[in-house]
Amino acid sequence: MSDAAARFNDVVLPHLNAAYNVARFLSRDQDAAEDIVQEAVLRALRSFDGYRGGDPRAWLLAIVRNCFLTWAATRIGTIPAGRVDCRDCEAGDEPRSDEPRSDPWDREPATPEAVLLRDDEAAAVRRLIEMLPEPFREALVLREMEDLSYRQIAEITGVPLGTVMSRLARARSLFEASWQRCFGDDVPRTDPRRERELR
Repeated sequence: MSDAAARFNDVVLPHLNAAYNVARFLSRDQDAAEDIVQEAVLRALRSFDGYRGGDPRAWLLAIVRNCFLTWAATRIGTIPAGRVDCRDCEAGDEPRSDEPRSDPWDREPATPEAVLLRDDEAAAVRRLIEMLPEPFREALVLREMEDLSYRQIAEITGVPLGTVMSRLARARSLFEASWQRCFGDDVPRTDPRRERELR
C-alpha cells in the first residue's frame, strides 16, 4: 500500500459511519445513503492530493453533503416535503435501521416492555427528524447526532455561523412541535445510549 493510500485510510476511513449517518438522514433512504457515501469516498480519494489538513471529518461530511445535493437534484419531486404525518411515527413502526435493537452493554437488565418502548421512541424520533425540511434536518443531524460544532457545520454547509444557529433553533422548534402534535407529551432528551440507537 502506498503512503498516500495509507494516509487516506488513516484520515478518511474512521469517519465512514458519520458519513453514512448523515447521508441516510439527508436522503431518507438506506440504499441511496450507501451510494452517496460511496460516491463521496471516491470524490475524496480523487481530491485527496489537495487536502491540506484540518478537520478530516468536516472535510468528508462536506463532500457527503455535496454528493447528496447532486443525488437530490436528479430526484426533484421524489423527496417528500417536510410535513409530518403522525401516522408515520406511531408506535409499533419498525425502525429503518440495521442497528441492533438494544444496547448489549446496558448494565441494568431491561424488561421486554422497556426495550420495546425505547425502540418505538427511537424509531419515532428518527422518523420525525427525517420529516424535517432538508436544511433543518441537515443542521440537526450534524449538531445533535454527529456532535459537530457550529463552526464545523458552517464549514460543511458553506453558510455563515448565524445561519447555522438559526437553522438549529428552527429545527429544534419544528421537531418539538411535531413531537407534541404526534404524542402530546414532552420531547425526549437524549442520553448517550439513546443517541447510539438513533444512529
